[in-house]
Amino acid sequence: MFRRITENDWELYRRYADTFYHTDAVNAPVPVENYRATFDEMLRSDTYVRGYIFEYEGTPCGFALLSKTFSQEAGGISITIEEIYIDPEYRSKGLATEFFEWLKNESCAMRLRLEVEDYNKGAMRLYERMGFELLPYLQMVIDRQRQEKKHDENV
Repeated sequence: MFRRITENDWELYRRYADTFYHTDAVNAPVPVENYRATFDEMLRSDTYVRGYIFEYEGTPCGFALLSKTFSQEAGGISITIEEIYIDPEYRSKGLATEFFEWLKNESCAMRLRLEVEDYNKGAMRLYERMGFELLPYLQMVIDRQRQEKKHDENV
């Protein structure tokens, strides 16, 4: 089961975001201030970001973070699964499958998108079973926080 994040979930969200960003599923941790900015944006509006807490038999066990854009290529709303994390002891209980099925069937999205590290074979198998396909191109970014950090290190 999963539910929308509420204002009472800050500590739970912070803990799961921090756990996620200290796994090998990501390249580097992010500052706690970023968690707070994301959490505040989730409470302010669901225009850009929406968060969910996973629960198993009433026990919190993970989270998911979605962002939304409009894609001309897809012909409508594109939802990116920015983060999804489930505590190891609660994996393989159908929580992620239920969440992805709900997203595919209940959201207004014309496209669902996510990122996965190529060595995360278990996640890749799940995503492929859910219908995700590998994209044949690389993404590039300009990340202001990384640029500022590099600049500060060179000064």
